[in-house]
Formats: sequence, structure tokens, C-alpha cells
Amino acid sequence: MDNNNPPTIPILNAAWKRYAELDAASSVRTKNYLTLRRWIAVIGILATLFAILTELYPDDWSALGGLALKIVFVATPISGAALAAFVNKYYTSGDWLALRAGAEGIQREIYTYRTILKNNPSRRAWLEQRLAEIQRQMYRNLGGELVLKPYKAQLPPYYSASDPHSDPGFTDLSGDDYFHYRLESQLAWHIKKVNQYEQQRRRLQWSILGAGAAGSFLAAFGGPLAMWVALTAAIAAALAGWDQLRNLDATVKNYSKVILELSILYDHWINLEPEERSESEFHSMVKSTEEILWSQNIEYIKAMQEALASTSEEGPNLVEQVIKESKEADAKFKAGIRDSLVEAATEQLEATTETLVEKYDETVGTLADELASERVQQEMAQIAAASGLFVSKMGASLKQIADEFAGIEFNKDTPSTTLNAKLSRYPNSGELKG
Repeated sequence: MDNNNPPTIPILNAAWKRYAELDAASSVRTKNYLTLRRWIAVIGILATLFAILTELYPDDWSALGGLALKIVFVATPISGAALAAFVNKYYTSGDWLALRAGAEGIQREIYTYRTILKNNPSRRAWLEQRLAEIQRQMYRNLGGELVLKPYKAQLPPYYSASDPHSDPGFTDLSGDDYFHYRLESQLAWHIKKVNQYEQQRRRLQWSILGAGAAGSFLAAFGGPLAMWVALTAAIAAALAGWDQLRNLDATVKNYSKVILELSILYDHWINLEPEERSESEFHSMVKSTEEILWSQNIEYIKAMQEALASTSEEGPNLVEQVIKESKEADAKFKAGIRDSLVEAATEQLEATTETLVEKYDETVGTLADELASERVQQEMAQIAAASGLFVSKMGASLKQIADEFAGIEFNKDTPSTTLNAKLSRYPNSGELKG
């Protein structure tokens, strides 16, 4: 099969273009949503930090410096609330999930068109109908709003002519072609991603534990350090919220299942002799692979909320009941130890939070008075006077230089002595003589 110059088939071209538009839109919306949620978490931490700094602010600092700190202290939670309101307004619908479902659905039908239906004379009409159905369903899922930027780059969007394992996108596929372009590629991609997610999950878990431990140490030392328990608690809460948002536990399980199933299909096809790789085996591989990938996509889109419903059975027998009660007793004992360890930190955190809230209310009430205070006004007046004096001296010096050399024309024939005389008036320090 010649993959260097694949023919352009109109219906496949349309399908790849719709896929590329939905894929790009979904990726952009997902990235924007995660970025905004990351900033909300950061602003929450900064609000706590500025609250602590304002409470510990030394009296001998500059009045303007203290005023600026208090302005930032007041503005930070307001900014966080505004950003959260924006996210709730424009991102709570999860429209990028509907876009992702549409993109994956189209890609699934593209591979069916190029494999199982490659000898079917009605496949063009079938793909056209499936494209229409997928797009109408996506339109309904988006609530009647479908705003997409036209895609004008290459098709398929991820094809690389220099990579022999990259799918050109427009040719019919044999069993080995599909195995390399689709099954093997998706298996490698999921293995790479599941390892990345596992590393992210471990970093998050260790960071949450580190923030909690730091809070416990600060509470134990007490004194001025106890105030910083609020900051460690804010960091731990932000990290826990981010972990819940990314749902890494469910994602790792989901991808692990995909890797398992694709690996089984991979091993089966590799184990077949060339004469055993029949059309039936080929179609079975395509059908199974696409079903696995589609199921994984559905679970991802629904944010892993469709857990397997447990079957209700009869009550446990005596042995099971004893085991259950012993586990509950052990859990209560461990919970008691944990509660005693964090009790001091919890009490200190509550006291610190109350103090910071009172400080915030006090700061908001006195901010206007400080802006109009005599000390702040004096510092601002001194800055303005110094700036005016500098501008005045600079203007006078420039005017004097202009008067001295008013009758001299500077061009290529001007004597070097004249040029040096004028340049000497501008010392290397940048200050004008005069």
C-alpha cells in the first residue's frame, strides 16, 4: 500500500475535518478550565498568606508599603470570588466533554469505514449518515450552542509523514495496518499516559501529607509560628481539591483496564500465523478495539461516576458479621489515634481562622482612613516633589544645551571637535551638566 500520497476521499476528508474541529475545541476548553481552576486554588492560598502577613505586619515599615499590602489583602479574595463566578458561569456545563465524545465517535466511524466496510459499496452513504447523527446528538448535548473555529491545518491532524507508524488517514486498512496504526498506537499512548498520571497522583498525595505534617509541627511549636497553620491548611485543601478535580484514581484504573484489554488483543494478533490472520480475525480485532476505546472514552466523559452497582444479597452470616464488627472496631481505634494527633492542629487552625477573619474585616474598615492619613499623604507629596524637581532640572539643562548649539548644523561635515563638545555635555552617568 502506498502511504506517501494517499488519495483524498471527500467523505473521509469531511469526517477528518469535523474530528479535528471537535478535538481542537475540546482540548482548548479543557486546558482553559484546568488553568482557571488552578488559579482559583492559588488565589485561595495567597489570600491566606496575605492575611497572615497583614496580621504580623511590623509598625516600622513604610506607610505606603503597609497600605499596599492591605490593599492586596482585600483584593485577593475578591479576585478569587470573581474568577470562581466566571468559571461557574461558563464552564460548569462541561461542554468540552460533549465535544470530546463527538470527536471520538467520528474517529471510531472513520476506522470502521476503512476496515470492516472497505469492500461495502454503501459505505459512503453510511459514513455520511453517521456524521450527521453524531453532530446532531452533540448539538443537543451542548444545549443548542455549537461554536467552533474552522480547522485549516493538515488532515488528519496528528499525521506525520516522517513517521512510518503514523496513519495517513485516507487509505483502506489491512489487518496489519490497523494493528500498527490504531491498536498498537493506542496501547503505547495509554501506557505513557497512565504512568504520567500515576506520577502526578503520587506527587499530590505526598504534597498533601507534607502540608498536613507541616501544620502539625507548627501547631506543636506554638507561639508566632502557630499563625502559619492556616497557610499549611490552605495548601493542603487546595491540593486535595485539585486531586478531586483531576480524579486521578479513577483515571488510572480506567486506563489500566484499557491497557489490559488492548494487550490481550495485541498478544492474540501477534500469536496468529500469517495464514491465520483472516478477514474474520481482522474484523473481530477492529470491533473489539473500537469497543474498548469507546467504553474508555465514555467512562472518562462521565468522570468515572458510573460505578458498578453492587448486587443486594442476603444479610451476612455469623462469621461474616464477626469479621465486619472487628474491622469496624479496628477502624474506630485507628480513627481515635488520628484524631488525637490532629486535635491540637485543628484547635489552632480554628483560632487562627477566626483571627484572620477579624483582621480582614478590620482592614477593610480602615483602608480608606489610611489612604487619607497624614503620613501617607506626606510620603506621596515627597515623591511628587522629587519627581517634579528632577523634571524641572532636566528641562532647564536641555534648554541650555539647545541654546548653546542653536546655530550649529549637525551632519556628516560637522567637525569632530564640535561633536565632541556637545557630547561632552552628556556624561556616562546619565545626568546632565549645567
